[in-house]
This record gives sequence, structure tokens and C-alpha cells, in this order.
Amino acid sequence: MTKLINDIESFATSSAEIDQYHLPDEKRLKGNPLQSVQNHYASPCAQFNVGIWQSDIGCWNITYTEHEYCDILEGSSIITDVNGTKLTVNVGDKFVIPAGFKGTWEVVAPCRKVYVIFEAQ
Repeated sequence: MTKLINDIESFATSSAEIDQYHLPDEKRLKGNPLQSVQNHYASPCAQFNVGIWQSDIGCWNITYTEHEYCDILEGSSIITDVNGTKLTVNVGDKFVIPAGFKGTWEVVAPCRKVYVIFEAQ
């Protein structure tokens, strides 16, 4: 099926809902950060998603089943793997977290990012 200009999803004109939530108790390590996600695009097969995520200060366990590209728009976070190796990410940083990554995500200054997620079946 041929797609047209009207099929292009623009973040600037998107009417995607913003879903706000707190993490489940079993994931939280520090704080109770309010988080939100605004998913601007979901592929018909539901394996590919693009949007904006943000979080208040806090720390929680992460386990990635998906591959995620991140572009940090605001704030600062520390991502730590299961061996204790840390990566600090700040405004302007762009990176990919591969499926299978386990560790923690700590927001040290309220964070906002563009995410692009691919979930293999």
C-alpha cells in the first residue's frame, strides 16, 4: 500500500495521548518518579514504536527485551549494568540499549528523551 504525506507522523502536530504512571514497587530502588510516555508512532505489527518518554528523579531496575535508540533531550541519567559499570547520559547524547541489557536506570536530573524501540518476535 502506498503511503502519502498525510501518513507521516509529526511530533509537532501529533495528537498522541500522554500516559503518566509510577513504576511498580518491585522495580523501584529509590524514589517514586512520575513518568510519562507519548507514543507518536506504532507500526501495524506492533514491533516498532517511536515517541517521547520522561521521568522525575529516581532509580529502578531495567530489563530490556527490546532494542532501544535514545536521544536525550533534557536532564541527566546514570545507566548501570549488572557488573556495576556506569554510563552517564546527558542532553544531546544518542545511544542504543540492546535487547538483553539488565541493570538500573537512575534519573539524577528530570529526564526527557526520544525513544525508538524495536521488539523482535
